[in-house]
Amino acid sequence: MGIRIKDTSALSKKFATRASAAAGDYKDGVAQAGGDWEANTKAAESSFEAGVTEAISNKRFGRGVANAGAGKYVKRATELGSMRYAPGVNASADDWARNTAPYLDTLKNLQLPPRGPRRSPQNQQRSAAVAMALGAMRTSK
Repeated sequence: MGIRIKDTSALSKKFATRASAAAGDYKDGVAQAGGDWEANTKAAESSFEAGVTEAISNKRFGRGVANAGAGKYVKRATELGSMRYAPGVNASADDWARNTAPYLDTLKNLQLPPRGPRRSPQNQQRSAAVAMALGAMRTSK
């Protein structure tokens, strides 16, 4: 005799209803958990590395993509992503500015060699100077 389980559709509806009702509890819990999250996440670094290494060796990423398929990507991106895009960008504006400013400052202070004619070695040197400066800035963080 198998385990008696409710219809999947009914369980899915219950899941969504209960999760929606718990949004306030979720927000309150997250507001209290920052310190614990940081400490526990730092402590789990080796477990994360081991899990990612195992997932890579088992090719789980590609299997997950194949399992979801293009249809799920399009459905979720159009239904949810389009609604969340602008609020997400607006919520991250300060973080974007803080994280981008050092790169922009590096570019503003960069002394480039003179510009040459199109496709000239001088222009390649300018491009290389930008790449080297940004790379050095990135690795110094």
